[in-house]
Amino acid sequence: MRLILYSKPGCHLCEGLQEKLEKIQNLALELEIRDITTREDWFLAYQYEVPVLYLSNPADTNEKPLPRPSPRASVQQLEQMLRKYLSND
Repeated sequence: MRLILYSKPGCHLCEGLQEKLEKIQNLALELEIRDITTREDWFLAYQYEVPVLYLSNPADTNEKPLPRPSPRASVQQLEQMLRKYLSND
């Protein structure tokens, strides 16, 4: 599965979430970072929302939005949240 993080430069919440997601080792996830400043449609959609997470199955083109985790969530809590959404797929 692919995890997509919509982010923008200088966003401390985005950077913190990316750092924690990169520390998750017990899930087979590919992390893709999408800089919203590189595409106008992404920027218009997410400029006030980043960080935004989506779960994507490479077998199809559907992207499923995930709830925004708390900035205080630990790596373990993030992993638990992702496991829950992966098991629902």
